[in-house]
Amino acid sequence: MMLRLWVFALLLVHGFVGGIVDAERKPRTERISGSAGDVLEDNPVGRLKVYVYDLPSKYNKKLLQKDPRCLAHMFAAEIFMHRFLLSSPVRTLNPEEADWFYTPIYPTCDLTPMGLPLPFKSPRVMRSAIQLISANWPYWNRTEGADHFFVVPHDFGACFHYLEEKAIERGILPLLQRATLVQTFGQRNHVCLNEGSITIPPYAPPQKMQARQIPSDTPRSIFVYFRGLFYDVNNDPEGGYYARGARAAVWENFKNNPLFDISTEHPTTYYEDMQRAIFCLCPLGWAPWSPRLVEAVVFGCIPVIIADDIVLPFADAIPWEEIGVFVAEEDVPNLDTILTSIPTEVILRKQRLLANPSMKRAMLFPQPAQPGDAFHQILNGLARKLPHDKSVYLKPGEKILNWTAGPVGDLKPW
Repeated sequence: MMLRLWVFALLLVHGFVGGIVDAERKPRTERISGSAGDVLEDNPVGRLKVYVYDLPSKYNKKLLQKDPRCLAHMFAAEIFMHRFLLSSPVRTLNPEEADWFYTPIYPTCDLTPMGLPLPFKSPRVMRSAIQLISANWPYWNRTEGADHFFVVPHDFGACFHYLEEKAIERGILPLLQRATLVQTFGQRNHVCLNEGSITIPPYAPPQKMQARQIPSDTPRSIFVYFRGLFYDVNNDPEGGYYARGARAAVWENFKNNPLFDISTEHPTTYYEDMQRAIFCLCPLGWAPWSPRLVEAVVFGCIPVIIADDIVLPFADAIPWEEIGVFVAEEDVPNLDTILTSIPTEVILRKQRLLANPSMKRAMLFPQPAQPGDAFHQILNGLARKLPHDKSVYLKPGEKILNWTAGPVGDLKPW
């Protein structure tokens, strides 16, 4: 085994592995026929109509005016989805013909000086907005939100906390239990993911990424690439809780391995380096998702997904098993063996699939929007949930949601 590793290392030093992978890529792109490939290219126009509630600006625009950094962080999908829907052909100004109702709230646009979102006001903001729409329009009350969707891109979605233990303790905000949640967080059998939620990619800046593209025939001379934290020294100095120990295991096992280009330093050539790598590690952090997944797909670097039970973005449309590599958290110490054992032809096919423009578009929120992008994948997901079952409509006088449930702090006015 060690001999094989050193042979790989020698090839990488001379750029041979990347050269072989690029030279043998015939055809240069590949598409999966059938449901996965076809669904990515679905056009949602004509399949659904969305009514956008006209809320006071304190729920959205004023929050952004107060802190424009919200436009650039990885939670910004909530802002760009609002802007997209305002001019989308699926928007209807007649709520009586709407299939879905959208409440434009920016719950993550409350940032610390370091740029991290504070979730503590979010439940009160949500409650306030729902109280407003239920008092001024009849549509919430007839289903208690079952035909409404909300974009909630917090670490743990509508559980509104950045620590998993606290998020689990809180659970999803009771008033959102019947709504469809569009969220970055996705993990099977988790209290913060409702059945029927739509899992989306985090926001990554499309223009910035496009500007950093390098020639597609550049050899991929890096075998494994990762930049980021291995330990969160401020919150978990021993590394046993952060990333459930998976990142610490990557560092301890492979910091001196010549096949692994891993570091906590974030170089100015980060985007370019990903385009020179064959495999890009996408381990969980405090939450299972991160922008690395988007970056890997866009830059054609095979994502190595280390996050047990993760629910990936648009999993009913993107063939993740075909384009990525899944490694169980407990198997991280064997990562070198796992990756070097993948046959060359399998690597080549994953690269051809990643080179398909439809894969890249589906992971991005570009401005202006483009056919097949993440905005359209969200609409496709909503369209596939239609028609609503008759059971979602409440009988006169029927109530299901408990407006007084949840922590006392959440019930305070906002």
